[in-house]
Amino acid sequence: MAGRQRVVTFGEIMLRLSSPGFSKLVQASSFDVNYGGGEANVAVSLASFGINAAFVSTIPANDIGQAAINSLRAFGVDTSRIKREGKRLGIYFLETGASQRASRVIYDRAGSAISQVNEDSFDADDVFEGATWFHWTGITPALGEGPAHAVAKLAKAAKAKGLRVSSDLNYRAKLWTPAEAQRVMRPLMEHVDVCICNEEDAQTSLGLEPENTDIHSGELDESGYAKLATRLQKDFGFDTVAITLRESYSASRNGWSAIMLDNKDCKNAYRSSRYDIQIVDRVGGGDSFAAGLIAGLLTKASTRDALEFAVAASCLKQTIPGDINPVATAEVESLLKSGGSGRVQR
Repeated sequence: MAGRQRVVTFGEIMLRLSSPGFSKLVQASSFDVNYGGGEANVAVSLASFGINAAFVSTIPANDIGQAAINSLRAFGVDTSRIKREGKRLGIYFLETGASQRASRVIYDRAGSAISQVNEDSFDADDVFEGATWFHWTGITPALGEGPAHAVAKLAKAAKAKGLRVSSDLNYRAKLWTPAEAQRVMRPLMEHVDVCICNEEDAQTSLGLEPENTDIHSGELDESGYAKLATRLQKDFGFDTVAITLRESYSASRNGWSAIMLDNKDCKNAYRSSRYDIQIVDRVGGGDSFAAGLIAGLLTKASTRDALEFAVAASCLKQTIPGDINPVATAEVESLLKSGGSGRVQR
């Protein structure tokens, strides 16, 4: 079934420069180089699961842009709809935290190639040729009015063509304010079938706040998230709502699970298995969850199984350096069977 599906993602891929190990940026005399971005990470993960995945974007026609494209092609992502335009690829600097010291990100993305696109930049008929699913995140419309209009056009066209549309709300405080986000994001939800978020995203991007939650305490009230999922589904007409639950004990240790509400096997909010993760790199954790959920919904008989697959896939990603999740389906299935013992596989 996976081979007959074609998932298109649209957004920005960036050059990631990380200070080595757990050193601070001010200590760095060199940087580790990776490439990644919300929708690009989803495409790579889907391709690793054996699903036909395409990434659509605008990337400059220079060696850095080519390196970014090569990083996608290495995992089998279709890059044929990428436009080679613009003057620069966005950059972000990452300082990986540990214990009580949080990770930090500094953006250098103003004027990036993707920020210059508009609603006329992409032909929806061409972009969605043979496609069955369209995925975008709240990062892309936060890059400016042009990208926001481009997302709106593509999402509307995807729905009209009968594609399933998913959106990871992915609020970024360094890109826009809650008021700006809600002005743009709430109307876009009309074209979304599957909403993926955490509690902060729902509050900042859509103005809905879960009850009895404190993201900094390391504890959560499951009933508050179930009510939030119900309200999201009711207010916006989503057929599926998936909310990731992260219990942040420190930068190095997180509890990880998710709740899903849909019109199939999760008509009552269903909470997944929970993993206690020793964090290696949490950047891209949400993207790996989104990809796992899309893959699960496309290939699993039960939507509960789809959620379990997504949470397990994301758990594994957070033990791997870099933005992307290169694990294969068999590795995720192995975790689901073992429960996470971590025993050496010989």
